[in-house]
Amino acid sequence: MEINRVWRGRVVVMQTVVLDTNALLMPFEMGFNLDLSVLNLLGNAIFVIPRPLIGELRNLKNKYAPAALRLAENYEIIPTKAIGDDSVIELALKTKGYVLTNDKILRKRLKKLGLGLIYLRSSTHLVVEEGQIIQK
Repeated sequence: MEINRVWRGRVVVMQTVVLDTNALLMPFEMGFNLDLSVLNLLGNAIFVIPRPLIGELRNLKNKYAPAALRLAENYEIIPTKAIGDDSVIELALKTKGYVLTNDKILRKRLKKLGLGLIYLRSSTHLVVEEGQIIQK
């Protein structure tokens, strides 16, 4: 979803990016700045996280989970009816936003639904695949 904001007297178009658990861990596991990487791809963006993923991060046995939780506090956390990957899809459909993930199963589901996708390629940089939402 594109959101128009006025900044310094100009209208700025901002894309919505839905983050999954995997995306919140990426900056710590791969050593890059998530905000700057997405800014380089899309320009200004608003990051959103499905609320169920916060619980998932709290229970995750990963040394970077506490840091990922702190990172998540910087973004908008939105309640969803679904949990897990389904909550990511629900939020992406609702916002018409991109999903940032490296989860292969989720990526496949997103492609089938025609949703925009951002993922890590070669463990070095993010790439975008534009979606074409399929109407049922």
